[in-house]
Amino acid sequence: MSDERVTPERVRLEPSWKARIGDYLQRPEMQALSAFLHTEKRAGKRIYPPGPEIFAAFEHTPFDAVRVVILGQDPYHGPGQAHGLCFSVRPGVRVPPSLDNIFKEIQRDLAIPRPDHGCLTPWADRGVLLLNSVLTVEEGRAGSHQGKGWEGFTDAAIEALNREREGLVFLLWGAYAQRKGQLIDADRHCVLNSVHPSPLSAHRGFLGCGHFSTANRYLEAHGQHPIDWSLPPHAALPGFTPA
Repeated sequence: MSDERVTPERVRLEPSWKARIGDYLQRPEMQALSAFLHTEKRAGKRIYPPGPEIFAAFEHTPFDAVRVVILGQDPYHGPGQAHGLCFSVRPGVRVPPSLDNIFKEIQRDLAIPRPDHGCLTPWADRGVLLLNSVLTVEEGRAGSHQGKGWEGFTDAAIEALNREREGLVFLLWGAYAQRKGQLIDADRHCVLNSVHPSPLSAHRGFLGCGHFSTANRYLEAHGQHPIDWSLPPHAALPGFTPA
């Protein structure tokens, strides 16, 4: 996927997800999206995340492993930041302000020390689907790939979880994520809403929301293991190579 195409024969979607939403890639709007991405790439525009990481959220959190869903908007648009998981940045990249507020709330809520990095891959591997609504972005242009077709694809993923699973926790932060929440049956799942953790809004209800402890209490009440919201030190992350 080095050329960012999303045609069915090129996408290496994790098998459990491919069985449920793979057919969506054949829809005309996804073919149009594929053509758009290819044209942008040929025009010399830099697209994030890199092609092999566009579907990283699905790769790290197979369908039956999902316990919590965090919905983001679109990937970070700065160099070296985005790697396919919402709110997460690569190890060694400065923690963005919204993620810093997420760590502040976890520390306040669960007394878990803030980590020395912003890589959330361990959460994804523990059952937290870190899904952006839009899976690509042009460098330096936030929201540049909104309305190009990704929204329907990620809607299909949420609809599959809502339909086939029970007792999931959905963390919807901000109006954009909450609009996607219309796809979720709140009688069968736990839906937690808050303002976005952005510095522009976090003080209006995100800081102090208690979503992380609430999510764990819900999971335990439904016979599931709670999420370990701690993160290992940077040096203990898989693939870390000392400088």
